[in-house]
Amino acid sequence: MHTCTSPKPGSMWRCATRHALFALAFSAGAAVAQTDTSLVAPGGKLERVFCCGVFLEGPAAAPDGSIYFTDITATYNYVGRPLDQQGGVIRRYDPKTGKTTVFQSPSAMATGIEFGPNGQMYVTHAAHLGTRLVTRIDLATGLGYVSAYRFNGRPFNSPNDLAADHQGRIFFSDPRYIGDESIDQPVMGVYRIDTDGKVSIVTADLGKPNGVAISPDQKTLYVASIGKSEIDRLPQPVPTRSALEAIVAYDIQPDGSVKFNRLVVDYLAAPARPEKNGPDGIDTDIHGNIWGAQLAWKAVVAYSPDGNELGRIPIEEGATNVEFGRGTEADVLYITGRTGLYRVKVKTRGWHAGETR
Repeated sequence: MHTCTSPKPGSMWRCATRHALFALAFSAGAAVAQTDTSLVAPGGKLERVFCCGVFLEGPAAAPDGSIYFTDITATYNYVGRPLDQQGGVIRRYDPKTGKTTVFQSPSAMATGIEFGPNGQMYVTHAAHLGTRLVTRIDLATGLGYVSAYRFNGRPFNSPNDLAADHQGRIFFSDPRYIGDESIDQPVMGVYRIDTDGKVSIVTADLGKPNGVAISPDQKTLYVASIGKSEIDRLPQPVPTRSALEAIVAYDIQPDGSVKFNRLVVDYLAAPARPEKNGPDGIDTDIHGNIWGAQLAWKAVVAYSPDGNELGRIPIEEGATNVEFGRGTEADVLYITGRTGLYRVKVKTRGWHAGETR
């Protein structure tokens, strides 16, 4: 089993010499993050604890405090490295030992990971060499189960990200960014898996739904919309347009349905804003603030529930998703970059489905 440990303070990363540029990016990011007093805790330092993946995503804190994350290897050409076509990887980082091990490979192109209040792992599997499913893994037995594989008798587009509420309901997004599989759903929507296994669509009024998060009071579903009109890589450049680049808030009704509430941040309507794209992955802290990441931003950005920017943590290689740790690490923000997993201590704490404050 391949493992990769974080470097000792002041030492140079030794995973692979071909990734020396990312070691430089790590050093630069750490220096900048230390000066961001708006989000980072006093003495906090951005650490890279794993390298060197292909396209990392989906960090999720397990009940034991370990961090699971995905490597979407089919996106190899995004980072310019020709590799054999792999079926994706799920990795596990142990904060106690600093080691990262392979949990599952192939992963059927796993993208997002979330832990329900019962401690079981839920995983979205994308298109482009993936299975287009949502699965559930019982970590105690190692057995996996299919939670959602069809809607109205048709395969999903490409399940992407997901979030669990305290009741154990799973909300997941289903866009399509790449993949030559057929498009079988008439919309790109957000779905809900109930505790009895029933799957329902809750909204399809976004452009391309991506990141999903729930407010700590369980009253609001946040969805990040990002992406232009194409549904696969284009053989030659043609004009495309984003339908919506935003963080959108929906009121969660008692039955799990949702009602549009507001655009928290509309990136297309704010020409003075440096970001022109919506976020990829999002998460919320105990105060209801929204933390978002996107590769082009080269930062993690935090917003209040009314959309005011609270601060940012620069990530030189770009960030794809975020997750708060558990227990004594509830004030540690884990960040998947394009190829590395990072962590930094921040001034707030996260929460997880099933936890009581």
